[in-house]
Amino acid sequence: MQLAPAPAPGGRLLPVDSRTYHVTEMGEGPPTVFLHGGGPGCTAWSDFGVVAPLFARHRRCVLPDLLQYGRSDKAPIFGPMWTFHACSIAGLLDALSIQRADFVCNSWGGTIALCLAAQYPDRVRSLTITGSMPVFYGPLAPLPEGGRRGRNARDIYYGGEGPTLEKMRQLIARLEWHNVDLLPRETVEMRYRQSLDPDEMALAARSDSPRGEWQDLTAELAQVKCPTLFCWGMNDAFLQPDYALMLSRMVQRGQLHILDACSHHLQEERPEHYYLIVRSFLDQPDGQD
Repeated sequence: MQLAPAPAPGGRLLPVDSRTYHVTEMGEGPPTVFLHGGGPGCTAWSDFGVVAPLFARHRRCVLPDLLQYGRSDKAPIFGPMWTFHACSIAGLLDALSIQRADFVCNSWGGTIALCLAAQYPDRVRSLTITGSMPVFYGPLAPLPEGGRRGRNARDIYYGGEGPTLEKMRQLIARLEWHNVDLLPRETVEMRYRQSLDPDEMALAARSDSPRGEWQDLTAELAQVKCPTLFCWGMNDAFLQPDYALMLSRMVQRGQLHILDACSHHLQEERPEHYYLIVRSFLDQPDGQD
């Protein structure tokens, strides 16, 4: 399968409370919301642009750029960060006239979705979580770089001479892809161009906490009652599968699938396998349906 994403299709801007989301939609059927990761230059399309069209054959796929990313609002966030994002995503569902949806998520977006499922359980039918870190302890403690590997990588990327195409390639190769020989040039260029957004660079340069107060979700995980698939890369550079197994036991209805020969961005590196695994999970019968 072609791993290089096509050019991003046109989306639309949706106001939600005092913020604005950029949203891309495709397909028809059960609503499925894709929440992307938090690396430099990440957007909904950079993370899910290859795999979303596969889901769109049978589902209404909603791909929002998270706040402070892509073409969405870049204003600072105040208060507990995951609670803020969860409330905002609930508002986005209202704006899209979606009462209840499946969520397919990577990293940063998965932590948001776990908080959403705990605090707004009626809005979430199921969760697919890949490479997310909702708690700062576990079988691998101490976690790599004290749980700051992503933030440290961001500081290195934006530090020194600033962003470059080669620094972006090195970041993705070191932290997100297992087989760097498969990394498409288009993916690197897309992420690099987005990382040069003046508002994103301004956020990266701030010395305070413009992304909100960091938040541990131990209590919230126990409240997640929807079917939850933790789909993990065997070679994840942030958190190995032992951590995901712990999370699957902390939620009420957890499952775990470990995919070999991939790292943090399964949906980009092995999109067909990822699609088949997640689609099978989404098609499982559920007592609430």
